[in-house]
Amino acid sequence: MAAQNETPWHALDVASAVERLATDPQRGLDIRALGELRQRYGLNELPAARRRPLWAVFLNQFRSPLIYLLFGAAAVALVLRETKDAIVIFVVVVLNALIGAYQEGRAEHALAALRRLASQKARVIRAGREEVVDARDVVPGDLLALAAGDAVPADARVTDHASLQIAEAALTGESVPVAKTTGVLAPESVLADRTNMIYAGTHVTAGRARAVVVATGPATEIGRIAALTEGGLPQKTPLERRIETFGRYLMVVALLTFAVFIAAGLAARIRLADIVMVGISQVVGLIPEGLPVAMTVALAVGVQRMAKRRAIVRRISAVETLGSTTVICSDKTGTLTRNEMTVTAIWLPGRGLLAVGGAGYAPRGALVQDGAEIDAESIDEIRRFAEACVLCNDAQVVGPDDRDPRWRTLGDPTEAALVTLAMKLGLVPDAVRAGQPRRAELPFDSAIQMMATQHDTAAGVRIVLKGAAEAILPLCALDDARRAEVQATVETMAAQALRVLVVAEVLGAPIDGQRGVAAFSARATLLGLVGEIDPPRDEVAVAVATCLAAGIRPVMVTGDHKVTGLAVARALGIARAGDVAVDGAELDAMDDAALASAIDRIRVFARVHPAQKLRIVEAYQRRGEVVAMTGDGVNDAPALARADVGVAMGLTGTDVAKEAAKIVITDDNFGSIVAAVEEGRVVYHNIKKAVLLLMSTSFAEVVVLLGAVMLGYPPPFAAVQILWNNLVTEGVITVNLIMDPAEGDEMRQPPVSPREPLITRMMWQRIAVMTPTIAAVTLGWFMVRLAMAIPFAIARTETFTLLAVCEWFNVLNCLSDRRSAFRFDVFKDRWLVAGLVVGNLLQLGIIYIPAANSLFHTVPIPLREALAIGGAASIVLWVEELRKLIVRRHDDAPSARRS
Repeated sequence: MAAQNETPWHALDVASAVERLATDPQRGLDIRALGELRQRYGLNELPAARRRPLWAVFLNQFRSPLIYLLFGAAAVALVLRETKDAIVIFVVVVLNALIGAYQEGRAEHALAALRRLASQKARVIRAGREEVVDARDVVPGDLLALAAGDAVPADARVTDHASLQIAEAALTGESVPVAKTTGVLAPESVLADRTNMIYAGTHVTAGRARAVVVATGPATEIGRIAALTEGGLPQKTPLERRIETFGRYLMVVALLTFAVFIAAGLAARIRLADIVMVGISQVVGLIPEGLPVAMTVALAVGVQRMAKRRAIVRRISAVETLGSTTVICSDKTGTLTRNEMTVTAIWLPGRGLLAVGGAGYAPRGALVQDGAEIDAESIDEIRRFAEACVLCNDAQVVGPDDRDPRWRTLGDPTEAALVTLAMKLGLVPDAVRAGQPRRAELPFDSAIQMMATQHDTAAGVRIVLKGAAEAILPLCALDDARRAEVQATVETMAAQALRVLVVAEVLGAPIDGQRGVAAFSARATLLGLVGEIDPPRDEVAVAVATCLAAGIRPVMVTGDHKVTGLAVARALGIARAGDVAVDGAELDAMDDAALASAIDRIRVFARVHPAQKLRIVEAYQRRGEVVAMTGDGVNDAPALARADVGVAMGLTGTDVAKEAAKIVITDDNFGSIVAAVEEGRVVYHNIKKAVLLLMSTSFAEVVVLLGAVMLGYPPPFAAVQILWNNLVTEGVITVNLIMDPAEGDEMRQPPVSPREPLITRMMWQRIAVMTPTIAAVTLGWFMVRLAMAIPFAIARTETFTLLAVCEWFNVLNCLSDRRSAFRFDVFKDRWLVAGLVVGNLLQLGIIYIPAANSLFHTVPIPLREALAIGGAASIVLWVEELRKLIVRRHDDAPSARRS
């Protein structure tokens, strides 16, 4: 293999490449050299990924300030012999860790799929004999023998070939197979332009070849992608970062509050042991023990909802992150486009340019000119042109069957598009080929850029030519005016990102094998031009418009040509006036500062290799963007792994892409990505509702405890009652918020800023209303009941119950920050009704079941107090309804609308 300072393989001629590898271009390696080469280079496979042991994955779940605080509370509870409190906290933390570890355990590494690419056979020539070996046994210097259908087992330099074409879409993003050559290329040629090289992970679609292996295992292009993928570890999700920040603040607040409790207790001359216990109660009250479980459940619900919308989530954290996405870097081939070459225009002498309807390989679509449909079957020159498209063609188009409902191709996609065209024009390809059998041919050769086939017809010998304009047009007998017209049409079609082919024929004489194409000079009759393109998916334009309305910037990142990419981007609405496309060479010329200044105008990154895709993702992330990267090829894997959310295509995607991604779209529909973004936003909004409910109550508990101590009253709650409230009472009603459906305007709002805290300013404003109201109602009830000489045990049980009922009303407040709770048909919300029913039953159970009385420090209370408790708790609802009314009137006021 070449050292870094040596001439690259594609810049060497065949003789120099063979000499450097010490092999023979005809006989291959000497058998005696294999052992030394295998020892030097190792097996042709990628190194196994280093997997974290299960215990390490489990312990990693505890790396959160919120979890540290919970452990601290449990430890102090144990010291104070509050064993039940400690056990409950510990169970909650471990349960959350088990759920997280299970989710990570299901996520396989991308390298496993990359390694499977080498699990194949290879045909090699060694010591003059052809043999089949395991691909893992191939070494540099081996001479590969390749034919149509073969997978390429290693990177190799082509030494000899006949019409070789390689499908490289998975590696480079090229939408059509690449014709290979043996000539020398410029050293600076990018990967997609190295036509004298073949690469591991690609496969032969046509022709045959011999190639000498130049790189195996980690040294191959796929090996380099594997290294990039392994190093492309994703950053923490926005939600994880918010929780960390929130947890740190909460830890400080808890410690300060604990200190205030101790100081207040000592000032009130309460025994230190007693006041420490009260302080522990307030710490437990401040920590929303149900928050980790609530968020995990909310994300799990999002996973289920996304699955129904054809998005399979492999990493649960991706649910919320997708909802925060600000940039979608999308691959073109197979993601924005159908990955099915389609003829969209033809030009015929004397008839001009005609549009062809339909997309993909399905033979459905009409021929249209000037808005009028043309009956192609009745026009002789159209029929003759369509016959030529079928005859000079080796592809087949296969219709739907029981195994596959799609129209699909056998052979080169460019040729398959011509077969589909002929079927649209009324021909039956098998009948055409049977009626004009092929007798000879000049196979396609990238050196001459054309193909010729000879056929027997009733009128004599017919030769059909098909190829590039620069190859076919010089052979055609055209006057100057017609030649200028044809050349102008070719340029017009090419400017529209169409791949232009010229079809012509020569009558009366057979193919001259010695003279080759020179024999056709000035004898060919031009039949027409064909314009092909990989068309955009039907639903993508609408999905792009939805993204733009939602404040999400779609960007195309493709291995295809810049002109083609920009044309598709403009057709889809991704690129607009003033937007530009940048190719890989231009990107390399930019330093990070130049890229940062230009990136807002760049809508297409074209002809980029895997490392450049990774750089693009990281450039957006440095700007604070939350990046979703879509793709389906091996070349997309590093960027998929590095992006905040990697989204792979399920139908056309390679195993590598699926393993590197966090989300897999099962129908390859860009619209499904947008649907997943919407579900992600719903999940995040529901998490915020749950946080609002939990924190307003947790703060209220602390205020009640602190107020009672500072006013000289005993603690209104036992620590185990606070735990019950935080875990059970809140848990059963939080489910309603977690399961809340979309409100309908999620995709008309801007993305959530990555810098937005877990509790926003609006949420703090609402907490500033909810918390004092809950605290005043709860503490007021406790003080009044004690003033009425009600026994302490009854007063504490009533106060504990009142807190629970306050939460039941508060969950209605949290359904919306603006809409009245009375605008919701709560009785149709089965989750809300079920939560309230279960909450009531559980609360009654711990009040009236004797065994529960002992565990939770409760006593039975008179049922006549239930209505009074409910009436007092409803104040929470009425106060928040008043706030919402004021907000609505302010927002609807003329001055507010003008602003």
